[in-house]
Amino acid sequence: MQRRDRALLAPAREAPSQRAPVRIERFESFDAAREDWSALAVSTRNVFSTWEWASTWWRHFGAGRPLHLLAVRDGARSRAILPLYGFTGRPLRVLRFVGHGTADELGPVCAPHERQLAARELRAAAAKLRADLVLAERLPGDQGWSGLLRGRLLKREASPVVDLDAGSWEELTARWSANWRGQLGRKERKLEREHDVRFQIVTAPAELQSGLDKLFALHTARWPGPESSFAGPRTAFHRDFARLASERGWLRLWLLEVDGQAVAALLVFRFGGVDCFYQSGRDPAWDKASVGTVLMARVIRAALEDGMLEFRMLRGDEAYKYRFAMRDPGVETLAFACRPLGRAALAAQRSVPEFVASPLRRWVSR
Repeated sequence: MQRRDRALLAPAREAPSQRAPVRIERFESFDAAREDWSALAVSTRNVFSTWEWASTWWRHFGAGRPLHLLAVRDGARSRAILPLYGFTGRPLRVLRFVGHGTADELGPVCAPHERQLAARELRAAAAKLRADLVLAERLPGDQGWSGLLRGRLLKREASPVVDLDAGSWEELTARWSANWRGQLGRKERKLEREHDVRFQIVTAPAELQSGLDKLFALHTARWPGPESSFAGPRTAFHRDFARLASERGWLRLWLLEVDGQAVAALLVFRFGGVDCFYQSGRDPAWDKASVGTVLMARVIRAALEDGMLEFRMLRGDEAYKYRFAMRDPGVETLAFACRPLGRAALAAQRSVPEFVASPLRRWVSR
């Protein structure tokens, strides 16, 4: 098992006297930002803060929008990346983070000890860009962004976490209720007793497209309709990012096969010592056998044995997540105003006028 050392993820602080004056600089393209961005993203432990996620998202969803890729710098070093774009121009000039909608966690790209600086410079940059409002979505709920940005909380969503600081699977499962441990053990033994059960993990690019086809089919079987996470233009985005993630060694696409047939799939991204459960699918005909639960337990166990720090269940307050998870920091959507019209929009969250309030509510719900 790999050594778990949270301290390694936090860069050492520099004395203030060693730092040059802070300034904001604009990157002209994603390619220009790549080196600085990638260096900072590791300390976030958040795959949705990577250059790969943002640049892929922009290629699929950013056409025609004004892009504002900003670096907070002192001297030659970037201390934070602010990946913003202009979402609307009328009646409100609204800025949002690149990557929203498909991402489960966003925010400035910086080390933990740089959050105060990043928040201050984000407000300053928004004012210079003459934004009316900044809609900051899905910020980690345990990082204090609401206070740092002096924003109004618009929405809070669950995001449970399994801490993987146990020395063994037995030690980890001992934290769960005896009833849940018993249920899980019976489900696993029954499935294996009555069927040929195999777990397959897809990581190599050569196997990826076939694995994604199975995931998409199982997801659609369980959650049909146009609102599916993989429906419409999102399909191409997810295939492109999965390819990049596979090339970087971040992708873990798990399949549970029963009697030679794939009946459940689970997509995990591994980044910065964290496994993130992004999406799943399963054959409804196997619901009574709890194939999704059996696969989830196997994937969490693998994350523990591989030395990961956390297994993040990501957004959603489904009951099954809390059977595994130890805590729930949540994610928060905030907004802060820079100009009078933006302040009116926030005030309208509790009143009128509809021409301002209705669009803001719709954006937050997406």
